[in-house]
Amino acid sequence: MGRVLVIEDDERIGRLVTRALEGGGLLTERASSGSAGLDAALRRDFDLVVLDLMLPGLDGRQVLDQLRERRPEQPVLVLSAVPEISTRVAVLEAGAADFLGKPFAVAELLARVRARMRPAPGGDGGRWLRIGPVHLDLHRRRVTVDGVRVELPLREFLLLQHLMTRAGRPCSRDELLADVWGLHFDPGSNVVDVSVRRLRGRLDRADRIETVRGVGYAYAAD
Repeated sequence: MGRVLVIEDDERIGRLVTRALEGGGLLTERASSGSAGLDAALRRDFDLVVLDLMLPGLDGRQVLDQLRERRPEQPVLVLSAVPEISTRVAVLEAGAADFLGKPFAVAELLARVRARMRPAPGGDGGRWLRIGPVHLDLHRRRVTVDGVRVELPLREFLLLQHLMTRAGRPCSRDELLADVWGLHFDPGSNVVDVSVRRLRGRLDRADRIETVRGVGYAYAAD
């Protein structure tokens, strides 16, 4: 059974979210401030954090930044009543796994939560992905290169996973934006290229990401 931390200061919305998730068979814990939510996320393991942006004191963006720095493998779904596309793009580029605007439908909330939760442990089928010296643990969302752990922000892990599962096949920038960032439109930034450049730097000599001119990127197969 999955565990979800809900960081939401609005009592009505907080109850709505937790009841919806519990009705969907998930365990929930709720924090009503950014500082309390961050403390809970750092002390305990959750399959997903549902995070409101507008929080008293430590706001949602600050919580997201702290989690990306201290627990980069933690998936975060951001909730926000801010309608601007620029806000959505900014939090996704900052490392959120997904973004859901308020007001939202409960069915969509549940679908997005289930899609973004870490795979549940229990059996190794589909858990490991390895090409050459790069080894991915898809349950813990950890990467090792020749047995040495490499810390990756969640977005770069998802990018590497996408490329490795399609090794030898070119992946377009539009495909990567949709699958890794959840963006089905061009945000008008070079977020894919910047993330690939950072990922290449972290992989260093183990990097197998190839640029496919006019298309996007491909991961070289063995």
